[in-house]
Amino acid sequence: MSGLRIAMLGTRGVPARYGGFETAIEEIGRRLAARGHDVTVYCRHSNGSPEEDPREYLGMKLVFLPALRKRALETPSHTALSVTHLLAGQLRRRSDAAIVFNAANAPFLPLLRAAGIPVATHVDGLEWKRAKWGPAGQKYYLRMEALAVRCSDLLIADAIGIQDYYREKFDADTVYLAYGAPIQSGGESAKLAGLGLEPQGYHLVVARFEPENHVHVIVDGYVRSAARTPLVVVGSAPYSDEYTRTVHALGDERVRFVGGVWDQDLLDQLYANARIYWHGHSVGGTNPSLLRAIGSGTATNAYDVGFNREVLSTAGRYFSSPDDVAALAEEAESGEGLAERGELARAFARRYDWDTVADGYEQLCLDLAAKRTGRTAHRRADLKPATAEPTTAEPATAQRARAKQARANHGTARVVR
Repeated sequence: MSGLRIAMLGTRGVPARYGGFETAIEEIGRRLAARGHDVTVYCRHSNGSPEEDPREYLGMKLVFLPALRKRALETPSHTALSVTHLLAGQLRRRSDAAIVFNAANAPFLPLLRAAGIPVATHVDGLEWKRAKWGPAGQKYYLRMEALAVRCSDLLIADAIGIQDYYREKFDADTVYLAYGAPIQSGGESAKLAGLGLEPQGYHLVVARFEPENHVHVIVDGYVRSAARTPLVVVGSAPYSDEYTRTVHALGDERVRFVGGVWDQDLLDQLYANARIYWHGHSVGGTNPSLLRAIGSGTATNAYDVGFNREVLSTAGRYFSSPDDVAALAEEAESGEGLAERGELARAFARRYDWDTVADGYEQLCLDLAAKRTGRTAHRRADLKPATAEPTTAEPATAQRARAKQARANHGTARVVR
């Protein structure tokens, strides 16, 4: 199989230091590059000098471009420059496929299509539900969802709930490609000492400080509880000073705000050694932080929405209010059943395998490239001999049935014991 020329754009880029999109690009892009594909990732300049930005990372070619540092303009301004750069190089090196992340970038899809570049759009979660966007921003996102449906050759959904949303609202099919879950066997904890922590000696939250991630609900509920094991809160967010102040004001001496943690080894150890992980995300589909926690074998309490039940199923406990959090925090203090829940969560995490995800993206790019050339797409199995045992990932039909049952159960109880 000759390598494809694949462009990935619409995010902050790699190395992954921000969120789910960046993690996905790093994990998928590195695997596609290792398979012989020419992968170009468009990245935003770091805070340092542009001369410090690398030109290659894990086999991927990187193109760093500036962006306007304003909340509503940062993503579209960078994507506009990325598309311009990509189109300028078309005469020299035509791209076989482009993957655009975030439906907010839909205005640029017609330009790619007009240039003969077939494009798939990863639509993300229900961005219009995010509190950081006012009425105008929410209306914009709703319109961009419709535009992405019209102007993409393929749509990518990372959760079955997102698939259902696009089918019900737009009668549009999507390709289901969830994220992968890194599986940790545990054991390493040396870096915790730098934060004054011990294994199983803390509750953990890892999230960007945005209202729909419900960090305020978790902190408020924990403070209402009689828990003595400290709550460690990892995270921050640009443009969220007011919300950050609100969350900090809810804490007490048991709550430790440590800011962003960019040391990935330390972050792995924080996930793997927590007594309990609290996951408050509610609108973003399948979330990498949740997958990272369950892949570490850590018992998890999650905000009660279908996306989280889709991943956690019976391994999770769920909350919707500070009172729910208080009850679950006190329950976790005893430690009873946490190890068993963690092992069940890790078993569920094995359904989310990055190699399998990369297989899906590779086939998707082959399908896009075939559309550009007018040829019939070859299936990956025809192009390369099998080198591994068949995947143990749960079939999509079983995932869909489980997710629908989870949604049917959603809301029937505030705290699930």
